[in-house]
Amino acid sequence: MALGLSGASASAQPPTPEQSRARTFPQPQTRAQTQSQAQSTVRINEIESSGGTPGDWVELVNTGSASADVSRWIVKDDDDSHTYTIASGTSLAPGGHLVLDVESSFGLGSSDSVRLLRPDSSTPVDSYTWTAHATTTYGRCADGAGPFTTTSAPTRGTANACGGQSPGTGTRWPGDATVTVADRSNAFGTNLSGLSFQSPDVLWAVKNGPGRLYRLVPDGTTWRPDPAGGWSSGKALRYGNGGGDPDAEGVAVTPDGVFVATERDNDHGGISLPKILRFDVSSTAASLNATAEWNLTADLPAVPANSGPEGIAWVPDTYLTAHGFHDEHTGGAYDPAAYPDHGGGLFFVGLEANGTVYAYALNRTGGGYTRVATFPSGFPAVMDLEFEPETGRLWAVCDNTCAGRAATLGIDTRGRFTVTAVYDRPAAMPDHNNEGFAIAPRAACAAGRKPVLWSDDDNDDKHALRAGTLPCTPSATSTTAPGTR
Repeated sequence: MALGLSGASASAQPPTPEQSRARTFPQPQTRAQTQSQAQSTVRINEIESSGGTPGDWVELVNTGSASADVSRWIVKDDDDSHTYTIASGTSLAPGGHLVLDVESSFGLGSSDSVRLLRPDSSTPVDSYTWTAHATTTYGRCADGAGPFTTTSAPTRGTANACGGQSPGTGTRWPGDATVTVADRSNAFGTNLSGLSFQSPDVLWAVKNGPGRLYRLVPDGTTWRPDPAGGWSSGKALRYGNGGGDPDAEGVAVTPDGVFVATERDNDHGGISLPKILRFDVSSTAASLNATAEWNLTADLPAVPANSGPEGIAWVPDTYLTAHGFHDEHTGGAYDPAAYPDHGGGLFFVGLEANGTVYAYALNRTGGGYTRVATFPSGFPAVMDLEFEPETGRLWAVCDNTCAGRAATLGIDTRGRFTVTAVYDRPAAMPDHNNEGFAIAPRAACAAGRKPVLWSDDDNDDKHALRAGTLPCTPSATSTTAPGTR
């Protein structure tokens, strides 16, 4: 098979220009290293679904700084029986484009999708769905990084033609363009990460080094640690045995308690240890021991110690079942009864290393879990996840890796979460290293706006919290936010 082209042998024809760009000479990297690189940096970049030459094709791009091994990766449309397999020995150079002539295996329809999968045929890397043929092609603008749009011309094997669109821009932030500082000077220092609202007047935050949990309350127009209940300086987090220093990256408030996503034990900082921990925040102790733990190491891809779970969100079963959520574990519609004692919803975990979201049913007694779904966030890395019950949107937020953009995802007609929009950060907000994002409940609405907050891991200008807005909307579901109203 010719490099990246189906149905022809390598000796049958000379390489095309786009194949030559994709081919790399041996590098001082192992196969495992290049596969890991590919997992986080290879993206679907352009799609020709009608009238292409020689037919329908899909273009991939490597947005990383090292070559990526894509041997035996799989491309499918919306039919699982339609499969195109990339040839063994195929690698993609940094910044390189690889064109796959998928029409030799299947054609793309006017309402269809393209899915890029790992060689196991079940681990998603990227996808895009459309409802009508593009007049030209569908492509990412900016090349390799932005959301999909209709291009101004097909650019097979080269950077996308994005017309007059500014490089790398998404849709304008739907709330106000302005942001305000939302904490006192140096209130938290560096390493503030995930955020989660419990109510309009209670916001939870975690710090990743050392691992701490904060209960925040309003302080005029800003937020401060709650002076009551021993929360004035936050509380140190520990594993269930009372030891360790969990690297707390994400936090989610649920009817079953406060859950924290962690990457590693900071006492052994070079070793990946992806876990979800539950804490009893009613405790008056100065430090909190986890009341339950779920070790995801065996289920998640092997990643560096600083590239594990970053974001966590809880989505209620009532929303998932009402919208026909597809259970990839059972192969049918999601049925909460299939997971006894998992509580009233699923946990969605965002992995920094590959920008993928993993949905889990957690056994509430701890330890046991089942992965129910896996899907791309729309970004090469995801820093936080937030479910907005009023609109039914799952928000995925990227940091300065993606210029501070946020994506919304919804359940499509196949029952799978797919990207519905990509938004630029508010125009007045600098490109900070924002690792946390939280949307206030609808009860906080005023003048048609509700607050949102970002947390800056770098504490730029001595501030770790910044506030903006989103429009208030009528409820899209009868489900209320966990622990809110």
